[in-house]
Amino acid sequence: MPTPGLAIRGPRSLLRQIREAMAGVGPTQAKLNMVVRTIAVSMVAEVCTIYLRRASGEMELFATEGLDPGAVHVTRLKAGEGLVGEIMRTGRPLNLSDAPSHPAFSYRPETGEDPFHAMLGVPLLRGGRAIGVLVVQNRTSRIYAEDDVEDLQIIAMVLAEMVAAGDLLSREELKDVEIAPRRSERLKGAKFADGLAFGVAVLHEAPVAVGRLLSDDAAAEEARLAAAITGLQTQIEAMLDGHSGVLGASYDVLETYKMLAHSRSWNHSLQEAVHSGLTAEAAVERVRSEHRAGIGQARDPYLRERVHDLEDLNDRLLRHLAGDGGKSRSLPDDAILIARNLGPADLLEYDRTKLKGLLLEEGSSASHAAIVARALQIPCVGRIAGLRDRVSEGDPVIVDAEIGETYLRPRSDVVKAVTARIKVRAERRAGFAKLRDTPAFTRDGAKIALLMNAGLAIDLDILAETGAEGIGLFRTEFQFMVSEDLPRFNAQADLYGRVMNAAGALPVTFRTLDLGGDKVLPYLQAEREDNPALGWRAVRMGLDRPALLRMQLRALIAAVAGRPLRVMFPLVATVEEFRLARAMVDREVAWALRRGRPAPSRLDVGTMIEAPSLLWHLDALLPIADFVSVGTNDLMQYLFAADRGNPRVSDRYDPLSPPALRALKAIEEACARTATPVSVCGEMAGRPLEAFALVALGFEALSMPPAGIGPVKQMVLSCDRGAASRGLDGLLASSAGSIRQDIEALARKLYIAA
Repeated sequence: MPTPGLAIRGPRSLLRQIREAMAGVGPTQAKLNMVVRTIAVSMVAEVCTIYLRRASGEMELFATEGLDPGAVHVTRLKAGEGLVGEIMRTGRPLNLSDAPSHPAFSYRPETGEDPFHAMLGVPLLRGGRAIGVLVVQNRTSRIYAEDDVEDLQIIAMVLAEMVAAGDLLSREELKDVEIAPRRSERLKGAKFADGLAFGVAVLHEAPVAVGRLLSDDAAAEEARLAAAITGLQTQIEAMLDGHSGVLGASYDVLETYKMLAHSRSWNHSLQEAVHSGLTAEAAVERVRSEHRAGIGQARDPYLRERVHDLEDLNDRLLRHLAGDGGKSRSLPDDAILIARNLGPADLLEYDRTKLKGLLLEEGSSASHAAIVARALQIPCVGRIAGLRDRVSEGDPVIVDAEIGETYLRPRSDVVKAVTARIKVRAERRAGFAKLRDTPAFTRDGAKIALLMNAGLAIDLDILAETGAEGIGLFRTEFQFMVSEDLPRFNAQADLYGRVMNAAGALPVTFRTLDLGGDKVLPYLQAEREDNPALGWRAVRMGLDRPALLRMQLRALIAAVAGRPLRVMFPLVATVEEFRLARAMVDREVAWALRRGRPAPSRLDVGTMIEAPSLLWHLDALLPIADFVSVGTNDLMQYLFAADRGNPRVSDRYDPLSPPALRALKAIEEACARTATPVSVCGEMAGRPLEAFALVALGFEALSMPPAGIGPVKQMVLSCDRGAASRGLDGLLASSAGSIRQDIEALARKLYIAA
């Protein structure tokens, strides 16, 4: 055996030899044996072995040069067993001068590896997952050089792709090798938008397929890579400048993208991979797999998040290399979209008729994607850890957003059960549809107005179908969030006019822009804030930038064209803020009249109650407000000092708890004393059990997502409001953190359909 270090450096000639060996005739195992023999000679190693992972999780010895050939397909290591298991677990190379002394070493006598000390093992990575391990060994104790590690990683990457493509082994021999996840998995997440769906997985911005792996012209590939990186950096600069169609992303995320896209280490890793003989695309895939396997194992959550940012960058870079910096939005029928997270514009660009479900690694029930999913009635489960690495394009997938779970590659019995549940839900929807024209009266005669939350053009098309008695909350900011530029006066007036026309004689309440916080627009310059949820947002932004708010109010007045106008302001924290905002409405009405334009036939100006400060100033607020609407989403997060968009704390409180319900009861009672119309327009209003509690508290107007109207109406029709009110009063004195179970018991006792 030659002395270590005498082999010709670089993997290019070795890869050509491997391709030549595979192109020959003869049994597959003989070709595989030739591959490990070629690697051993080139790497000046006395042993070279290939292990592949079986679907059971075991690692099987598939080929060896230097160990006992009788161990091939006989030696199997359990998941995590031995040094091979350690490499699989970490997804990183292992370079040892004395392998037997390592605590993870596992001796297998049938292999005859007793005399070998030096060991270098690297994972066969594909899509960030280790599908096998490539190992070289020598008798003498030594640490392999960095060049050896680099070369073996490149060889392992190419071998992984050859295995996956069936070039290295026949399909029959690969039938139990887990190249991609194949086992049925049940993953727990969080329910974002109710519903059930069964379909096929579609990866949001699915990676561009890498065809050619090896290059004969490193300079040309380096030039292609440099041009693509420059294009990517320019695109990200455009995002920050507000000239891109990528919307809804926060400034912090885009700033992180910019930092990573200009990262010297990322660029250097890509360039080094190209220099080693890979194409630019293969270099991206190699660096992607290293980051997935490396950073993904980090305990630091910040570092784990960075691998997701790098995923997005790698996908974008591959599209630039392919000559397409844009996004493909084509979908198969019954598509289940898989993503790390989404902005509202991302979801709206997909074909609604084919998009049946949504699964997210991140997000919260209050995120943009979740809000839009509920508006479009798309079942959505979020906060599913590791989702992207455990699902492949085209996998059958179940979205169970009734309980917040997903099934990847489900068994036939699970599919059958879920299909039956989907049928039952369809029958329930048909039952709700029959109630569409039935007025919502409780059994003891109380009329409950059921209104619809809206904000998208598609909402207008289904208004009549829902049986809603009007639009209790029209979120005007959605038009801004899905636009590349600031919507001008005519565009705003046109949308508001279409909303009024679609509603006809039904009332519509327009909420002025609720921007800021997590709704940062690229084209609106705003300073970065440490705590944006408590920062410069909503009515504060409108009062500080009066031109923006005045243009919106002017567009609203023009759109109603002499019809009634109901407008309310979000996140009012002081009575003075409401006075200033109301005065601005009055000035815009006067401005229209001076120019001979019609004023609203009736003008109602109200505010949302979201800031807890108003709870102790209702005596001053209600006499000057024409109506109020309780925004329970924000009110609860501020009341409990728990960010509803932060998964670590969003479940630290329950709106069905004594503090929350007492606050709501105080608002209802104050409005009753002053005869001020009040509604509830938060997420609570659209869930039957929570809506039951609201009705019991005395609220007579609830505004909710379209999908909630049928179930809530069914609850109202089954409810004896007087009995519910008496029962709930007895529960409000509880010292428990949540009385949800008690309210559920009360509903059962009263035979409530909740």
